Order: sequence, then C-alpha cells, then structure tokens
Amino acid sequence: MQEMTKEEKEQKAKEYEQYVSKVTPKHSLPLNMGKAFLVGGIICMLGQGILNVAKSYGADSQTAGSWCSLILIFASVLLTGLNLYPKLGKFAGAGALVPITGFANSVAASAIEYQKEGQVFGIGCKIFTIAGPVILYGIFSSWVLGVLFCLLRWMGVLG
Repeated sequence: MQEMTKEEKEQKAKEYEQYVSKVTPKHSLPLNMGKAFLVGGIICMLGQGILNVAKSYGADSQTAGSWCSLILIFASVLLTGLNLYPKLGKFAGAGALVPITGFANSVAASAIEYQKEGQVFGIGCKIFTIAGPVILYGIFSSWVLGVLFCLLRWMGVLG
C-alpha cells in the first residue's frame, strides 16, 4: 500500500475544508434572533390571550394561569404529535423551545419516539430523556439557592 506524501495530505485536508465550508449551512444571527423573537412573542401573546379570556369568564388569576398552562401544553403536545412543532422549532430556534410549549414538546417527542419499545421500557423509561436534566438541574439549583438564602439570613446579611 502506498503512503501519501505530506503535500498530498495537506491537499486532501484543504479539499476537505472547502467541502465542509460549502455544505455547512450559513446562518444569520440577526435573522435567527428575529425569528426567535417573533415566534416566542406569538406564543406569549397566545398565552396572554388565554389568560384574558379566562379572566373574562370570571376565573381568578391563579385559575386563569392554570388554564393558560394547560391549553399551551395541550397545543404543544398536539402539534408535536402531528409533527408540526419540530418544524416550528427548526424555524424559530429558541423562540419555540424556551416557553412551556418547548418543554411539553420535548416530553411528548420522547414519548412518541420510544413508544415502539412498549409502555414501561419505552415510554416509561425514556419520556424524560430530554426534559429530565432540565427538571434535575432546576430542582438542584433551587435547593442550592434556598440553602444559600437560609445561610445568608441566619448570618444576618439578609433581613
């Protein structure tokens, strides 16, 4: 077997770099930020609309908030099941992934993906594959901040 010379290796490396730069999609940060802002804003606007409608029917703030969360989660799961939410997420990036709808999408997508493996070993074990770390670190960080708050209060730094 014939070995490549140093020049041939460098030429191959250059060709590979050119190929990678040609096939790598180019992204515009301002455009991506605009799309995220637009879609995230629309989701938040829908949530505010749900809150306003619930309050107009006589619900208190807490009940209206519960209905808002429930409806947004249901819509996200439904759109995930219809394979529309992933397309929205691809278009909007963080604008579709950050609100409560993105969290519901991650749980529903995992459940849909692993349903073939059965109720227990598929859905039951894998449903929090993506959302699990969010829950874990959310609970852990709130615990750390709670302990820190108690220590600072005990030391008299906070009143």
